[in-house]
Amino acid sequence: MLSKSYVHGSSSANLLGETLGANFDAAAERWGDREALVVRHQNLRWTYKDLKKRVDAFAAGLLSLGLETGDRVGIWSQNNSEWVVTQYATAKVGLILVNINPAYRALELEYVINKVGCKALILSERFKSSNYIEMLKELVPSLTQSHPGELGSERLTTLSHVIQIGGKTSSGCFDFTEVIEMASPKSFERLEQVASGLQFDDPINIQFTSGTTGSPKGATLTHFNSLNNGFSTGEVLKFGPNDRLCVPVPLYHCFGMVLSNIAALTHGASVVYPDETFDPLKVLEAIEAEKCTALHGVPTMFIAQLEHPRFSEFDLSSLRTGIMAGSPCPIEIMRRVVEEMHCQELTIAYGMTETSPTISQTRTDDAIERRVSTVGTVFPNVEVKITNKIGEIVPIGDTGELLARGYSVMRGYWADPDRTSESVDSAGWMHTGDLATMDSDGYLNIVGRVKDMVIRGGENIYPREVEEFLHRNPKITDVQVFGVPDAKYGEELCAWIVLKHGEKADADEIREFCRGQISHFKIPRYVQFVAEFPMTVTGKVQKFSMRDSMIEKLSLNALETA
Repeated sequence: MLSKSYVHGSSSANLLGETLGANFDAAAERWGDREALVVRHQNLRWTYKDLKKRVDAFAAGLLSLGLETGDRVGIWSQNNSEWVVTQYATAKVGLILVNINPAYRALELEYVINKVGCKALILSERFKSSNYIEMLKELVPSLTQSHPGELGSERLTTLSHVIQIGGKTSSGCFDFTEVIEMASPKSFERLEQVASGLQFDDPINIQFTSGTTGSPKGATLTHFNSLNNGFSTGEVLKFGPNDRLCVPVPLYHCFGMVLSNIAALTHGASVVYPDETFDPLKVLEAIEAEKCTALHGVPTMFIAQLEHPRFSEFDLSSLRTGIMAGSPCPIEIMRRVVEEMHCQELTIAYGMTETSPTISQTRTDDAIERRVSTVGTVFPNVEVKITNKIGEIVPIGDTGELLARGYSVMRGYWADPDRTSESVDSAGWMHTGDLATMDSDGYLNIVGRVKDMVIRGGENIYPREVEEFLHRNPKITDVQVFGVPDAKYGEELCAWIVLKHGEKADADEIREFCRGQISHFKIPRYVQFVAEFPMTVTGKVQKFSMRDSMIEKLSLNALETA
């Protein structure tokens, strides 16, 4: 029994001291003829051998383009087979994959590419209302007049190669399959040489998280970070070659690329993508048709499935386990998934991009009360402590900030040592910004957030970023953005706005100002025009007071969560 809020995750298994590519090669050798990937919207089924063949060819093709170990390659796409091929191919040759949110607009794309210096960009032609090619043309007007591989842009100075997924290939772009076909005996030889020289501590991935100062931060993860966190996830879920994991979560998140792809493919399991984005009906159809044994999702996804009018038509009895994560998990929804979707071993996972991502997780054999009311116990080979404001470990049951340390902590924020040191202290502890408690058995419960972050349907939003954008509106003199409870998304954004003297505006006008300029999930649902903000005597804005006021005005109820 613990007396202080510190615990170390013990494990009888050694950490995997190898690259992601080496691990995948071993998996393909072991389970070659077993099904690795099913992409229903592309009508595609690949064995481990099939997937490896395409991964190796695309990796060799990237080398043929002149890309070198350490170069950054962005991917801007919804879920598809090309995404997972890119994930493993870039890892094999030591390229650093930069995940770009499919909801990003041109200005956000420009920031990300320039921040990390992307040399290549892999993108879909379009997705929903987003025409990626047209947005890229905003930044690179000469795209259609350029030869593939000879891109020149004043706004994207490092970008040389654009590789298009699907549709009629635009001028100035390589086709994805064209790059695969570039693989030559010489480039395959180079692939082997490059792969053998990689180290497991090399960076493999950059994922952008919204920044409190308005600019996103590029969390940099290594082979060691991602491979071990994904493998440990598969161990917790008791994955094996007979498991089939349904993946409706986006691959650009750690949830999709680590807790889904890597967790499954390190254990010989099959990965099933029901559609290019989340559609509750497509998920239900995929579970039944593919006899999926596991399902991942954020709470809103599970809610949408449970409440779908055709839910009762589907046989979901094949389900055994999975993960609910990404935002606070409503207790009653967790219970319904266990009971009505037959997910008797469903788990809750907690973490953050900067920790690869999982810090703690409930276990499949935990009592149901533990699995619906906590975020589980610490992951193997990870340390957790809960501290007060002066850094002292608090007694069991007391609230404090949760800190994590171990193999999973990121290498740092790309080219941002100052903000790295703000998050990871000199002793290697990652400050999560979350308020938590720990019981005597080591089970954790998240009770709030130190940081001013809003989680809407699994998307992390920092109000400062939205505030800085709204400040561009010439009618606005000041603005404060915060989260309020929402039954569907967990939280929604609310903006309190002080207009300049003599100016008039309404909520629709403010939202229209945002539309097409920032991601849709960053657009405030609620807009309140005020003369001033509530302040402390020292001049600090009291966001909690605004939040309480809106909850009362809108008759909102905070959800009881795990």
